[in-house]
Amino acid sequence: MRRVDGGVGVSVSGLRHAYRSPTGPLPILDGVGFEVAPGGYCVLMGPSGSGKSTLLGLVGGLDRVQSGSVRVGSADLSSLAGDALAAYRRETVGFVFQHFGLLDSLTAAENVELACALAGVPAAARRTHAADLLAAVGLGDRTRHRPSHLSGGERQRVAMARALANGPSLLLADEPTGNLDEGSAEAVIRLLESFHDDRGCTLLVVTHNRALARRAAQRLRLVAGRVVPE
Repeated sequence: MRRVDGGVGVSVSGLRHAYRSPTGPLPILDGVGFEVAPGGYCVLMGPSGSGKSTLLGLVGGLDRVQSGSVRVGSADLSSLAGDALAAYRRETVGFVFQHFGLLDSLTAAENVELACALAGVPAAARRTHAADLLAAVGLGDRTRHRPSHLSGGERQRVAMARALANGPSLLLADEPTGNLDEGSAEAVIRLLESFHDDRGCTLLVVTHNRALARRAAQRLRLVAGRVVPE
């Protein structure tokens, strides 16, 4: 398993974003600015609909920057598009989503192997790499199970193994405990923190979980389209 020797810094400045609506543009982010140091551990909170997931998507390169600046390491995301933006996602970022995003027709191992393929892991090494990742999240005995045969906590751990397939220097987690019971949520939080501590990646988490927020070194809140310290 490739170890990250250090995370990347995140710098957001003057970020504005709006969605189209029948009545015109619907502003979501209004001049957002914040920084996360390389290898930092930051939690972003805020009410539903405040734009937290939108902000995470912009930092992760899932959406194009409309106005303002998003820099991750040496990459200026406002200037990236097409293949360059896809390469940034493939080489720099790991994503963990609330709803897991697993393919139900594939086993746990096959879900992770697919991510390995997209990350450029040679075909001969994918099975071993996926098995190592699943073992790292405590699912070495569940590799041949499909998502429908796994608990919510186990599915989220598969999703976390998949997120590590490219050895990301930036790990983004969007409500990773939102669909989990308290015990499973605690296990997922500990895994996220172990990835951050052991692999050196920068960790940015969107959550409503105050227990998780209190454990982060940096806490921010999104209010009226702007980020303020928590």
